[in-house]
Amino acid sequence: MLAESRRNQAEECCGLLAGRGGVISAIFPAANVLASATAYEIAPADLFILLKKMRAEGLDLLGIYHSHPASDNAPSPTDIERAYYPDAVYFIVTPQPNAEKPVRAFCICEGHVTELEIEVIT
Repeated sequence: MLAESRRNQAEECCGLLAGRGGVISAIFPAANVLASATAYEIAPADLFILLKKMRAEGLDLLGIYHSHPASDNAPSPTDIERAYYPDAVYFIVTPQPNAEKPVRAFCICEGHVTELEIEVIT
């Protein structure tokens, strides 16, 4: 996710994260159809294809990620308003080289935001 966010800082990158048992093991990058530096959207047809691919691989949707190329990687009002998957964790990435936490995770449900701790398993 971080490498993807740094490849094209002119617009937000986005995609889905999948795995089993609450452990993310796969990333599914998607095109940002808005081609915007301040907003993202995955086309419904692309979303359908990615979810179908996950199911075929026996994976569950665990997270949705996007980047904030030029701002703090905390949920924006738009991110909170458009958090349509309350069971998914929302990951926000910043390509800024001096960011204290370049990747942050949030539970966003009914307008309430809770930052989650990310545990990396090797």
